[in-house]
Amino acid sequence: MSKRQNEHLKLSDVLKEFVETNNLQQGLDKVDVEAAWKSLLGKGVNQYTTKVYLKDHTLYVNLSSSVLREELSYGKEKIIAMLNEALGKEVVKKLVLR
Repeated sequence: MSKRQNEHLKLSDVLKEFVETNNLQQGLDKVDVEAAWKSLLGKGVNQYTTKVYLKDHTLYVNLSSSVLREELSYGKEKIIAMLNEALGKEVVKKLVLR
């Protein structure tokens, strides 16, 4: 039998090692940031959000309302801070509203 038979490993540690070994963190961050956008900005903003994607620490958000885009542009830094706080690490460094 294997050496690990008597070892008790935490599932979170095993999953963390699996993610690191297979370079999956970037993909998980993309999913997490999209979910964070939806939960933090609420139904009103999500109604006009057509696409959210992360590329190289830049979050691109396509909006169907130019008025909402202009309104959100005033609070970019706050939105970035809220998203990073929700994610527990600095994933988003720049926000581009389209």
